[in-house]
Amino acid sequence: MGPSGCGKSALARALAAQCDWRFIEGDDHHLPRNIAKMAQGTPLNDEDRQPFFDSIGPAIQDGALPAAVSCSALRRAHRDQLRRNAPDILFVWIDVPPQELWRRVQDRADHFMPVSLLRDQLATLEPPTPPERFVKIDGMLLPADQLEDVLHHLRSFRRNPQAAPRRSA
Repeated sequence: MGPSGCGKSALARALAAQCDWRFIEGDDHHLPRNIAKMAQGTPLNDEDRQPFFDSIGPAIQDGALPAAVSCSALRRAHRDQLRRNAPDILFVWIDVPPQELWRRVQDRADHFMPVSLLRDQLATLEPPTPPERFVKIDGMLLPADQLEDVLHHLRSFRRNPQAAPRRSA
């Protein structure tokens, strides 16, 4: 979880591959009209986001294998909605300094999200806090080190079966 440019898709894809889990690309669950809206530089409101969460929540729940999901889940209400479908979800918050996010999003040529929307995402971000189940990952680490941090946290959850997550976002 985190704003655009933090590396959600890359980390979730790597985690899914490492653990032999399903990978769910959150962007695939946006309605075409919402992708067009964002591409034009208009931020989504909660009404726009509702169909996204109505789609991605069941996708997380569907399937016998755990899933690694790329999803911004910027507000606690968004994470609460995902938890209704996946109560044992573990959120992996990839924390990246705003200046680095700006650089990364500006340098991307293959994504619908313009850098102009980053300001809205950063203003919307409500970092997770206890009792939410989350781990905070340093988004400035190399991707392999980020993956190792997540795997370390997952191993520690496995030592406590009551806390073990079946899905990560």
